[in-house]
Amino acid sequence: MRRALAALVAVLVSLGAGTALAAELVMVESEGCPFCVRWHREIGPIYPKTEEGIRAPLRRVSLRALPADLRSVKNLRYAPTFLVMQCGREAGRIVGYGGDDFFWGELSAILRNLKSKSC
Repeated sequence: MRRALAALVAVLVSLGAGTALAAELVMVESEGCPFCVRWHREIGPIYPKTEEGIRAPLRRVSLRALPADLRSVKNLRYAPTFLVMQCGREAGRIVGYGGDDFFWGELSAILRNLKSKSC
């Protein structure tokens, strides 16, 4: 079921319908962070292939050099911090990486609560 849904989302994205949510997952990381390394080992290779990864593509940024569009995000102190951004605004946050079950559960809950809207 999950694969069929991911395939449907991929088709919709390719047709331009996926832009309605305009969501992304921003991974705020720091050099030498062991939890960041663990996330990249356990989740990184599969993330872009999942329903979540299609719906909210990953963007990696450094905690020490935030891009201009994220400088207004408050309380970014820990790496990794995962921000679900929608239309340039924070829609949800996961602080830390405590394993794949925790990550997928938290991310799924955040994505479920996203509102369908165009930016």
